[in-house]
This record gives sequence, structure tokens and C-alpha cells, in this order.
Amino acid sequence: MLADYIQIPIAAALCWILFVTVDIVFRLPEKGGVKGAAAIGRKIREDGGSLPGGTMMGNIVSSPDASAGTLLAACGVYVAGLPGGLAAAALVFIGNRICHDPGYAGTTGAVLASIMVTGFAVLGFAPENFIAGMVIAILTIQGLSHPYASRLLTRIWGWRS
Repeated sequence: MLADYIQIPIAAALCWILFVTVDIVFRLPEKGGVKGAAAIGRKIREDGGSLPGGTMMGNIVSSPDASAGTLLAACGVYVAGLPGGLAAAALVFIGNRICHDPGYAGTTGAVLASIMVTGFAVLGFAPENFIAGMVIAILTIQGLSHPYASRLLTRIWGWRS
């Protein structure tokens, strides 16, 4: 079994890849799924960032997307195993409907994260390390540099097409 200080960065990388991939697949950089996402994207562009990446970041703030789904699923698996993660996915689905979010990125991210965290728990990873890893993953997108993060997300978005 790997030590926590090794598990957390691995979990952070896996969570980052999962939530960014799900959000890209659901085309969040193209247009925000909820009100507010486009306004945040425009503000990030005005501050030197990129509009598509900024729009995706705006969606992360405005509605439970795959990053929120991944974090809540990790918490659910920590509390109650796979059923807890799937219960978190149901709550994310409800949250999306409350926010009038027409998409399913958050719910999909939560279901996939529930499976991923449960699978890695079988391999000896502690679910709480995925909680820490997801917080780190969200921090890299939302907390360090909006202009640079938005440009990175736009570059990844460009690979999709």
C-alpha cells in the first residue's frame, strides 16, 4: 500500500483528468450550461485569459459540474462506499435541475468518480485521499491563475476538435 503523501498526488491527477475530460466531452468550453458561466468567461477573457476556458470555469462556479460531482462522489464513497457515491450522484443531479442546468456533466462525473474511487479503494487507496486530491485538482483550475488555467483548458478543448 502506498503512503498517503504518494496517494494524494495520484488521486489529484486522476480526479483532474476525470473532471476535465467529462466537462470537455459535455462541451462546457463551447457554451456555459447555466446563466453566469458566459459572464465569468468574459471577465476572465478581459483579465487576459481565454474565453472558452473561462466559460468552462464559469460553469464550474455556477452549477454542479463534473468537478463538484467528483468531489461529492469521493465524499459519498468515504462515508458509505459505492452506494454513498451513487447517492451523491443523485444529489448532483437534483442540484443541476435546481440550477436549470440542462446538462449531465456533474451527474456523469459523480457516477464515474464513484466507480473510480471505489475501484482504487479496493487497490488500497483511501477514499479520503481522493477528497484531498479533488480539492487540489479544483484549486489548480479555480485558485491559482484564472488567465493561465483558462488558456490551458482552451488548449485541451482545441484537442477535442
